[in-house]
Amino acid sequence: MSDLNTTPLIDVMLVLLIMFIITIPIQTHKVALDLPAGPPPVADLEPLRNALLLDADGQAYWNAKSVSDDELRTLLELTPQLAPDAELHFRPDAEARYARVDEVMAMIRRAGVDKLGFVGNEKYESEF
Repeated sequence: MSDLNTTPLIDVMLVLLIMFIITIPIQTHKVALDLPAGPPPVADLEPLRNALLLDADGQAYWNAKSVSDDELRTLLELTPQLAPDAELHFRPDAEARYARVDEVMAMIRRAGVDKLGFVGNEKYESEF
């Protein structure tokens, strides 16, 4: 018999693959956000809406004005005090790095902003 029996080699490879998958550490980094559940509310006009845009380079824009991280933290801390119905519309660019988006979301969470909406995701609704 001149052929090599590869069945034991494949079995060993599959066992090693399973062991590798089992030993991979679980990703535990996350930012807890309380997002609304259920259908979106009927379009009610709110008295105050602030827009936070994050471009592909990671630059933040507050109501179309470029702001630094320190200015952004200050504005986010003032947002809950502006009016009881104040909203924050967050629009991250699709090309923005996830680490930067996560950093800005953590700033929003630390500032205590309760009314947060992700704007611009409607165009991706039909893809899923």
